[in-house]
Amino acid sequence: MQTMIFAIEEINKNPNLLPNITLGYQIYDSCSTPLQALRTALAVTGGHLGEERDDDDSKCSGTVPAVIGDGGSTLSLVVARFLGVFHVPQVSYFSSCACLSNKVEFPAFLRTMASDFFQVDALAQLVRHFGWTWVGVLAGDDAYGRGGAQIFADEVRKLGACVALHEVIPKNHAESHMARIVERVRESGARVVLLFAVEQDAGALLREALRQNLTGAMGFAIHRADIPGLKSFLLRLHPSVEPNDPFVRMFWESLFGCSLRPENAGSNDKPSCTGLEDLTSTKNIYADVTQLRISYNVYKAVYAIAYALEAMVKCEPGKGLLHEAVCPNMSTIQPWQLLEYLKQVEFTNDFGEEMKFDENGDPVAMYDLINWQLAADGVVKYVTVGKFDETTRNKLEIEEEAILWTGASKEVPLSVCSESCPPGTRRAIKPNFPVCCFDCILCTAGEISNQTDAIECKQCPPEFWSNARRNSCVPKQVDFLSYRDTMGITLMVVSIVGFCITLAVVLIFACNSATPIVKANNSELSFLILVSLSLCFLCALPFIGEPTAWTCMLRHTAFGITFSLCISCILSKTVVVLMAFRATLPGSAVMKWFGPRQQRAMITAGTAVQVVICGAWLAVAPPTPRKLSSRETQQIVLLCDEGSALAFSLVLSYIGLLASLSLLLAFLARKLPGSFNEAKLITFSMLIFFAVWVAFVPAYVSSPGKYSTATEVFAILASSYGLLVCLFSTKCYVILLKPEKNTRKHMMAKTAQDNRY
Repeated sequence: MQTMIFAIEEINKNPNLLPNITLGYQIYDSCSTPLQALRTALAVTGGHLGEERDDDDSKCSGTVPAVIGDGGSTLSLVVARFLGVFHVPQVSYFSSCACLSNKVEFPAFLRTMASDFFQVDALAQLVRHFGWTWVGVLAGDDAYGRGGAQIFADEVRKLGACVALHEVIPKNHAESHMARIVERVRESGARVVLLFAVEQDAGALLREALRQNLTGAMGFAIHRADIPGLKSFLLRLHPSVEPNDPFVRMFWESLFGCSLRPENAGSNDKPSCTGLEDLTSTKNIYADVTQLRISYNVYKAVYAIAYALEAMVKCEPGKGLLHEAVCPNMSTIQPWQLLEYLKQVEFTNDFGEEMKFDENGDPVAMYDLINWQLAADGVVKYVTVGKFDETTRNKLEIEEEAILWTGASKEVPLSVCSESCPPGTRRAIKPNFPVCCFDCILCTAGEISNQTDAIECKQCPPEFWSNARRNSCVPKQVDFLSYRDTMGITLMVVSIVGFCITLAVVLIFACNSATPIVKANNSELSFLILVSLSLCFLCALPFIGEPTAWTCMLRHTAFGITFSLCISCILSKTVVVLMAFRATLPGSAVMKWFGPRQQRAMITAGTAVQVVICGAWLAVAPPTPRKLSSRETQQIVLLCDEGSALAFSLVLSYIGLLASLSLLLAFLARKLPGSFNEAKLITFSMLIFFAVWVAFVPAYVSSPGKYSTATEVFAILASSYGLLVCLFSTKCYVILLKPEKNTRKHMMAKTAQDNRY
């Protein structure tokens, strides 16, 4: 009120602003009740409400051109609806309810206090800046509290944050209700609570919060300014200067604890005022001009009306703001005319702040971010640590290093329902909880998340796999039957050992080539079988190591040709054994058709067929390296693709055909007499050969990755060892350990004995 009077007197003294017009004022107390607020609205418009006006009221009857007030939003709602009917401009200095921006309901309402919408925007920006996602909202039980809290709740949800609790502070300030609200705050787990309440409601709640050791730290305040000369104007106040001012009397008695009326002296333990009391001798809020915020809004409201009147005075005919651009008659100023000019008023005050109203009658929103800091002497200081200006690009500016949080801490409090999910995890919403409450689930193998609070995990590219922390994709491990792993080394050693054993047998046979056991059944075939077996052992080596185009073609063709050569030699030997018995029959000349030349031709023909099959295979669809990768595994398996399953089947089938013929003929000749009969040994070798390769087919098909290659190598080595052992172990045993049996005399005796049976 005193600031309004100061501003009016300052304008009246200003020769450059309304020089020929003196502003006056009437002051009414709305008593913070809607009924009394409506009474004052009636009074300023020249009416009354159920009461006769006294003489003083009748002298001041008439219409005033503008109203400054009321303070609270609830009271302004009542007054604005009434004054809006008569188009009397109302400029409020402290009503912030966003509902008052509705120009359909409140066409004559303007304000120098920013709308709650901007206050909510500032608070939402604050919440986003510090990363708070779990905040409580406490609201006073009035238009300001309920409206602001609801808008804020809607805004923070748009930012992805959640409201931990939403409580209304009752007007009766019952201790039990206050305690319950504070307890709810504690139980919610929210470390940040936004408060939308007028001073009385906020004070009652904060007292209970302090009692339960819950503290507050920061808030947005109306933009402040230092008004020169205001402090001395305030300190001039004295009952002797304003003897009939009821406000001064009540203020003076309250501040100094005395009574200005002699008849009341001594009552309620209040002595009479001496008249020597001095405002400068006491420290009080009234004389404190360091926090001029609401008062500054009042100051701007007065000047807005003054500048609107100035525009009306300076109006040029044909350029007015009224209908048909006419200028108002300043001798009889009408409220609705002042309203039109007030809506368009625009000026810059002495503090460099631009003042104007938007289409909703709202000013530019500017707030100071205030931090309550407890000094060493126990005095609370209000430190400006940032500001909010809706006209700037970033709107919110904060000096974080200047903020002291609860307990004089520099660390920003963390207010979240759930901790942020680190990279490598994703959010999983908890059932029946708000979206801000979630669990952090580790990404599944093959998926990653490389950002905090990822909603879902991303699949790695086909040739990549997730690392152990699931926060980046790394190249998959290339897997093949290698010379470096245990399996590859084992198979290589077994292959080389088999080759060496075969060479040893060759040396044994070469050193004992003149002995009967070596010469029996064509020693040339025996040496040829040993050479082909050594190649069979060596053909397992290309299966080990990283597949290349050449090794893939060599693998199956070398295997097919060497085994065809070996089995062809065995088949030829089997035929020789069978025909040799028939040659002993009287008059038989069959052996002339199965001499060495015919045997070589049989072996060549048997092998040539396989060579043709392999040649056609390589020409049409040769085996090639192939990467076998699955999204469910972390390895890329390098394999040799057969190229043509038909060709591969023909290679195996042809070897099986040769082996079948050998088995059949050997089985027929197994009981023929003679010491040189190898049919039994060939029969056993073919049975082992068939057992190995029959077991190979299902094992090869069902084995994953490199194990299918290992299965094939094992089958090659097992069948090679089977042939070597069955065909040559007994002969080597006789040559090395039973040389007395390796004589022609012994062989002839054995043959004669067999013939008797």
